[in-house]
Amino acid sequence: MFKRQTEGSVLCTSCGVLVGVNDQTCYNCQRRNPGLWGFAPVFRRLGNDLGFVTLVMGGTITLYVLALLLSGSGLQTMLAPSSRVLLLLGASGSYPVFVMERWWTVLTAGWLHAGVLHILFNVMWIRQLGPGVANLYGAGRMVIIYTVAGAMGFLFTSLAGQYLSNSPLAAVPILGRLIGGAQLSVGASASIFGLLGALVYYGRRTGSRHVGDAGLQYALMMGLFGLIMPGVDNQAHLGGFVGGYLAGQVLDPLKPERIDHMVLAVACLVITAVALVASVVTALPLLMR
Repeated sequence: MFKRQTEGSVLCTSCGVLVGVNDQTCYNCQRRNPGLWGFAPVFRRLGNDLGFVTLVMGGTITLYVLALLLSGSGLQTMLAPSSRVLLLLGASGSYPVFVMERWWTVLTAGWLHAGVLHILFNVMWIRQLGPGVANLYGAGRMVIIYTVAGAMGFLFTSLAGQYLSNSPLAAVPILGRLIGGAQLSVGASASIFGLLGALVYYGRRTGSRHVGDAGLQYALMMGLFGLIMPGVDNQAHLGGFVGGYLAGQVLDPLKPERIDHMVLAVACLVITAVALVASVVTALPLLMR
């Protein structure tokens, strides 16, 4: 079932045309390393993103439902879990990171959501952007970008919430929304902005103005929306965009995806899973008080 093919032709994991098992680029869709070191027949069953988008969607929805159930009578309007439950399950921000010393929440907060519309829009963006970034960078590098961007975004907002939220500039309405950070923050939008940042870098590195301009336009549009609407964590968005752009630069989309990228992607998933388990395990005793 998991046998590696070392010679001959395989179907490209993205577009399905025949390619050489060792080809560096698919001649049809330009996907890097379309044969995936001979494991393409196995991985193709999972899709070009190797099932990561499905994993994120399923994981975030499951944690959202769990947060609703644990909220009980503390459930807020619009099917919003209580802040206490989100905090204990792995929400990030200046309070969890600096006061509670739950530093691992920069990895877990992106899997939690504060309301039904919040999770609906984020899941839609992940489904839209994830496969596209996987086509351009490879599935392994897409996972790395998503993870790094989320962690960078919540690190940004935690630092800003700790050190900038009480500054005179934070008292200015629009500017305060940009630099103030958050005491408590959740959502996949930091990683979503990271995927957009990776698209912007891809356009700059490859000369593909269509891809780069699309990523930048979406980021600016969503950033403007965040400045206008209250309750949006703009620092997390900014940090996610920066993290995605820098990760794309380090991973270099013009170079073929390597096996160590896949290993690092798996490591990102394992570390995130451990952080989520740690959050839940440490939260349950507190919820039972």
